[in-house]
Amino acid sequence: MSLTTEQVTETLRTVIDPNTGKDLVSTRSARNVRVDGGNVSVEVELGYPGRSQFDLIRQKVIDAVRALPGVANVSVAVSMKIVAHAVQRGVKLLPGVRNVIAVASGKGGVGKSTTAVNLALALASEGARVGMLDADIYGPSLPMMLGISGRPESSDGQTMQPLEGHGLQANSIGFLIDQDNPMVWRGPMVTSALEQLLRQTNWSDLDYLIVDMPPGTGDIQLTLSQKVPVTGAVIVTTPQDIALLDARKGLKMFEKVGIPILGIVENMAVYCCPNCGHTEHIFGAGGAAKMSTDYHVDVLGSLPLNLSIREQADSGRPTVVAEPDGQIAEIYREVARKVAIKVADKARDMTNKFPSIVVQNT
Repeated sequence: MSLTTEQVTETLRTVIDPNTGKDLVSTRSARNVRVDGGNVSVEVELGYPGRSQFDLIRQKVIDAVRALPGVANVSVAVSMKIVAHAVQRGVKLLPGVRNVIAVASGKGGVGKSTTAVNLALALASEGARVGMLDADIYGPSLPMMLGISGRPESSDGQTMQPLEGHGLQANSIGFLIDQDNPMVWRGPMVTSALEQLLRQTNWSDLDYLIVDMPPGTGDIQLTLSQKVPVTGAVIVTTPQDIALLDARKGLKMFEKVGIPILGIVENMAVYCCPNCGHTEHIFGAGGAAKMSTDYHVDVLGSLPLNLSIREQADSGRPTVVAEPDGQIAEIYREVARKVAIKVADKARDMTNKFPSIVVQNT
């Protein structure tokens, strides 16, 4: 009895993507199954950036299909395709940007900006096209963290080109003002400036735009959440009770404006002494897990309190770039994959599928 495509497809139902926990058929990742005698070819298309996972998934498919009787050769091509997903109703999408991810915290000092830039770099390292918007007008940190200097160029006097650092497209008020110049602005001026940075930057074919939100849950943050087309939000906190108290407020703010919470990142979770190896939960333990249980959101990952993370960010070479093969960089990549998978599970944006309706007098 000759081998059929149906047999191969049924076998692919047993192949589980280790990142999503789902089989390749139900997620429609496996496609274009072809059988020619004993030769089998399969294409696997992931909905999230996972370049480092290609070989693992390819081998899992090969091993499963080779177990079928009559199979002589298996060819597997693994690729990825990032599409746009739904945002809040009534918010205009950004040209050149498929998905916007807000990284937020209820208070400052929890490592939000460091997490945001390493998340962006981790997504880029997995093959995505990524940009970063520094939405913290009062305390812009992106120029230092990406080691970028200079001002954005404008060819038409109305829009500006993003600067680039470590493969990321980036824009920040920090590129437009002197480093020591304080932004003594009221809320309406800040939100207006941020909207200009967001909508007048010529973002080029981005899979993800990571927005480093300013800390807090006041008028500025609420206005941004209502005007920026956000696919989902990541909440950054430490295990400390006071940080968790504010992180909960940030989470509730996004819920009120209809922005899904993709998960929680727990920063400074544990300190490990580099000399003796002793570990200490300096800021407490279990806070993010309790918040996860209370609000039914996932903990995406926990980062240690580590001197190198701070030093590398301050030097303009964040951890994912400075030590790409290190343990901490791998945690950031795991967090990035989880974020991207949660985005991929959301409903697709269909607004560009419908034609514009124009009413004319005839």
